[in-house]
Amino acid sequence: MVQHQFYLDRCIELARLGAGSVSPNPMVGAVIVCDNQIIGEGYHMAYGHAHAEVNAINNVFENNTNAKDLLKRSTIYVNLEPCSHFGKTPPCADLIISNEIPSVVIGCRDSYDQINGKGIEKLQNAGIEVIEHILTDKCLDLNKRFFTRIQKQRPYIILKWAQTSNGYFAPLDGSKKWISSNEAKQMVHRWRSEEDAVLVGKNTALADDPILNVREWFGRDPVRIVIDRRLELSKNLNIFNQTQDTIIFNSIKTEIDGRVKYLELENFDNLLPQLIAYQLYLMDIQSIIVEGGSKTLNLFLESGLWDEARVFISPANWDNGIFAPELKANPDEVQKVGPDILKIWHNTP
Repeated sequence: MVQHQFYLDRCIELARLGAGSVSPNPMVGAVIVCDNQIIGEGYHMAYGHAHAEVNAINNVFENNTNAKDLLKRSTIYVNLEPCSHFGKTPPCADLIISNEIPSVVIGCRDSYDQINGKGIEKLQNAGIEVIEHILTDKCLDLNKRFFTRIQKQRPYIILKWAQTSNGYFAPLDGSKKWISSNEAKQMVHRWRSEEDAVLVGKNTALADDPILNVREWFGRDPVRIVIDRRLELSKNLNIFNQTQDTIIFNSIKTEIDGRVKYLELENFDNLLPQLIAYQLYLMDIQSIIVEGGSKTLNLFLESGLWDEARVFISPANWDNGIFAPELKANPDEVQKVGPDILKIWHNTP
């Protein structure tokens, strides 16, 4: 059991290397072990490219002249059930069977309807030993974005904001005033590189004129999403600079202008967060960070439509301002980020 946990931990470590590159697919790592030695490793590197099991098996062939014989005596570890259907790539279960790998250790099942249990069944029908339920909770947490999208038909939703130590979120006059530290800013840019999209309301786009890209970190820029009901924002703002895919939710038109897509929503008065979340699900956007403003954040909070809240508490004190959204429960995690305190909540049923 301890040995299985060790190798599955390595699968999870490898899988995380695909963060920000594989969505809407899950993050998957694979490790192949023979005679208590790792002989091959791989992970899913990019959406539409080879899966982890393919890369791990190829790694064995690249480094061993007797790869076929080694695989016949090996165990392959994978954090997620191998696929059993043809998608962008052939089924990984078939590849494992064709290479006569006798044993497979799986962290958790894939809840996608076309796979759920079918990959395991195919392996077992071929006479392969399948061991399950090793580090299952850790494997489920790794792909919580993927499972949320499959099971709830919406993206995984992260709420993020910064506030002063006395609870203020933004100046009363609508001006731009930075609250948190450079260390916090760098962390936010890292988060953006890991998620599919970042969302703000009209007032934040107007007051802060944000670019909403990744500048303080290495990685791909997220899709920008803005809520602008009456299309009142000036085209001179950074969100219209055509450097990133951008979605403008509005009540007037559906139209494409270069990399800016206008999407009309029929009802802005009821269930707006739910409508936005479902539209993003249909567009294969698996995760979003909601970065403001206060009205937008409160819409998601009040609807209960969120999975995490990440809040930076600055040591600064303001005399007045707009109050930050309020979470009643105690945070699940607290950590220091430069001079700021980061508190994280999880919205669990």
